[in-house]
Order: sequence, then structure tokens, then C-alpha cells
Amino acid sequence: MVRFEDLQLFVRTAALGSFSNVGREVGLLPGQVAAAVKRLERDLDVRLFARSTRSLRLTAEGEQYLPFAREVLDTLQEAQDRVRRESTQLQGLLQVSAPSDLGRNLLLPWISEFRREHPALHLRLQISDQVADVFRDPVDVALRYGVFEDASYVALPLAPWNRRVLVAAPGYLERRGRPQVPSDLREHACLLYSLNGRVYDRWRVGEQTVQVTGALFSNDADIARRWAVAGEGVAYKSWLDVRDDIDTGRLEVLLPQLVGEPTPLNLVCPHRKQYSPAVQALHAMLRGRLDTLLPRLPVLPA
Repeated sequence: MVRFEDLQLFVRTAALGSFSNVGREVGLLPGQVAAAVKRLERDLDVRLFARSTRSLRLTAEGEQYLPFAREVLDTLQEAQDRVRRESTQLQGLLQVSAPSDLGRNLLLPWISEFRREHPALHLRLQISDQVADVFRDPVDVALRYGVFEDASYVALPLAPWNRRVLVAAPGYLERRGRPQVPSDLREHACLLYSLNGRVYDRWRVGEQTVQVTGALFSNDADIARRWAVAGEGVAYKSWLDVRDDIDTGRLEVLLPQLVGEPTPLNLVCPHRKQYSPAVQALHAMLRGRLDTLLPRLPVLPA
């Protein structure tokens, strides 16, 4: 009889490409993962992986079996979710991925409060500017900025009204002056960071896109915000990430008469089947908290 755990390890091995990677993810030795896959192969009387000293790839039979294995696991997960819906107490494990700024400066206290409200729920929060792959990475949902047109994702809106704003510290503006039009940004020290795996150095402000440069770059977008607060240059950031700095005067909005690039925030799931009671509750809580911030968003001049 096929074991549920062996099926899970087979699917994760197909996704991650090695027994070692799966072992690190689930806390097993590579040999234990390999033994589980071999046991599954014996149960099915078919070879699922072609192995060599340097590679591990699915056989034709493995490729054929994989979607059925995923479907079985999804069905079992849906059954568990339906059972849990009968209980008013959220439980189990919820794994959430979020961008660096948002996770550290906004989401962290809300997640802590959410956990206190649901003591039987275990939460794992992953903070990174590397975009999580909700199909491959060990996450249930991911908070992401941007517009999603890929039908393979389920994007639940959290802050559809969010946008980017140009900001700089008062001390920097005293030294370097204030840009009057978007093209003036070419003469300023612009603070760069990674976005979707590349340097974000083409800033769309209003109707104009400006190629900017700067001596400071980080793969962590929160560092760009901190540099801006320290007076090192101009940053172009999501308003949600710099709203407190603007409110306290640590940063000032530049070119406020121009609309910044739309940066809606969404809660992303791989598919509807993962819209569990815990995810529903988290989405409702985050949407409610973010809605209270909308009145603080700067209003553009008429």
C-alpha cells in the first residue's frame, strides 16, 4: 500500500531535484528520503527517477505519475481543510512569505497578534525580497506587490490602491536640491535595489520613465529605505514601506503632483484549494488593517 508520507516526499523530490534538498526541507537525512522514494517505486512496481552520481531526473513513468500524485495530495489536503472548517479554532501550520520592508516594518506585529488570537495555529514567516514560488517553495501563501495576470495564481487583493512614491531625507534635499521634473532624477544619487531578480533602475513617475543611477545598491529593499532616511539619496518605494517615515518627517515626498507607479499588494495562493480557513482569516485581518491606512495615502492635487 502506498504511504502518504512517501507520496509527499516523491512530489517534493520532483520539485527540488535532489534528496538532499528535500531532506533539509523536512528534517530528514538524504538516505531516508531516498528510501521513501524506493519504497514507493516498489509499491508501484515502476521506476520513478533515473539516478546518477550528479543528477536526479524523472523517468517517463515518473512524469506520468507526478500529476496524479499531486492530485491525491491536494484531495487529501482539501479533505483536511473541510474537517477543520467544522471547528471554530484554527490549527495546523500556516507558512507565509513576504517582502523585506513589509514583513519587518508592517506585517510582523500583525502576524504576532494574529497568532495570539489563534493559539492552536503555528505560523512560519519567511522574509525575503526573492520572490517566493508558491508552487515549489514551502509556503502556503505569499504577499506580493504588483499586478498578476497569470491565471495559474489566485491573487486576493489587500491594498489595490498602493503606489510608489519618490522620497528623500530633508538633509539630502538641503545639500542637493529638490527635483522639479522626473528627468532631474538623472542628476541625483538614486538608491537602487533588486526587483523581480534585476536592478530596479527604470523609474516610472507620472507619464515618464527615467533611467536612474546611483553608487549604492542592495538586494534588500529595506536597506534602500534606511539609506534614504540616513540622507544618502533618493528612493522610489512602495508607499506602504515609507508611510511612517513620511508621517514623522524623516522622509519627504518628491514630485507629489505626479502619480507614482501602481504597486497593488496581494495575497497569492497557488490555487483555490489552498484558500483554507487559516488563509481566509489572515486575508480578512490583513485587508482590514490595510484599509485603515488608506486615508493616510497622499492625495494628488486636483
